[in-house]
Amino acid sequence: MTGKADPRAGEGTTSRTRLDRGRGALGPALELVHTGRAPTRAVLTAELGVTRATAGAVAAELEALGLIRVDARPGAAAGSQGRPSHRLTVAEDGPVALAAQVHSDGFRAALVGLGGRIVATAPGCEVVDADPAKVLGSVVETGAELLRETGRRCVGAGLAVPSAVAEPEGLALNPLHLAWPAGAPVRRIFAEQVRAAGIEGPAFAANDVNLAALAEHRHGAGRGARDLLCVATGHRGVGGALVLDGRLHSGSSGLALEVGHLTVNPEGGPCHCGSRGCLDVETDPLAFLTAAGREPGPEVSLLQQSNDLIRDHYTDPAVRTATETLIDRLGLGLAGLVNILNPDRIILGGLHRSLLDADAERLRAVVADRSLWGQSGGVPILPCGLDHNSLVGAAELAWQPVLDDPLGASA
Repeated sequence: MTGKADPRAGEGTTSRTRLDRGRGALGPALELVHTGRAPTRAVLTAELGVTRATAGAVAAELEALGLIRVDARPGAAAGSQGRPSHRLTVAEDGPVALAAQVHSDGFRAALVGLGGRIVATAPGCEVVDADPAKVLGSVVETGAELLRETGRRCVGAGLAVPSAVAEPEGLALNPLHLAWPAGAPVRRIFAEQVRAAGIEGPAFAANDVNLAALAEHRHGAGRGARDLLCVATGHRGVGGALVLDGRLHSGSSGLALEVGHLTVNPEGGPCHCGSRGCLDVETDPLAFLTAAGREPGPEVSLLQQSNDLIRDHYTDPAVRTATETLIDRLGLGLAGLVNILNPDRIILGGLHRSLLDADAERLRAVVADRSLWGQSGGVPILPCGLDHNSLVGAAELAWQPVLDDPLGASA
């Protein structure tokens, strides 16, 4: 006997399909809110390519997980018509990632929420021990204390180090400005210290400039760029990173973009890599202080001494000449990178940002004169926009599993 089809069966199938589609969209939706690209439910609907009902279900589930907030009654903008779309923001009281950064002058720990927002931060020692386990133990304990003080749930931990980090082992191959042994297994040591401190979640480690570029691309001056080149000098040395089509390019084993070892002054000083006149020794803070005829002092970092000198004494002929010399050498290196990589944006950090601020026209002219792209309008060169961008990038490593699978990570 043939009976009539139950109309509720189709409704159930549709509901399950919508639910499955919505769950598959949780990660992309969270990333859109995390990076500020979906400030409203209407934008989220368009970006995901789903129905308004599905977008609403996705937003509601992310809110139930404590990751975002949905404002169903936002105020209408002046002059607008109709009911405004629900406003989406990251949860300010939500979970955090533990971020850590080690450099030649010490370390810093921070708690970073979604959206790249630093919730709490604390500096550490001024002298970095030659034993990476001691240093990483101290930085993790500092982070654990921040977690205890804030009472936040932690999704994981990320570490930024001034060294190329080889994959998949997580080895710091060349911590040149630290006394650590070459090839130190920093990821394993960091993960052990995180577990020993009772901190839940996975632990990661990567090069500090790579992480700065990742943070700037998601939350700072690199947002919206497709092919982003980041070059920066911190406390010592020079690093580079490239984001291609929205993803960090680390090469076959994590060692891509060692731009510090481009030769920009063939008659220059010896570099740790065995060559001479590399960006690493020609455009870092020590090189600047030396060119300006200043003796580095022990009171503050070399980076701060250099930035202060440019800011407060740029009219001094020796300081101005040193600034112009470093700008010319930096521009030469950037032009070579532009010719090879063809980025659509360059961002500069650390001392290089101060050089750009001091004489942007000179730096852009050097790059334009030395690169093919300069003859067709040039590539935008901008300062990095985030404070502590390497820390924010380290947190991005820990947030990535949550962005990939919010349900699984929360479980």
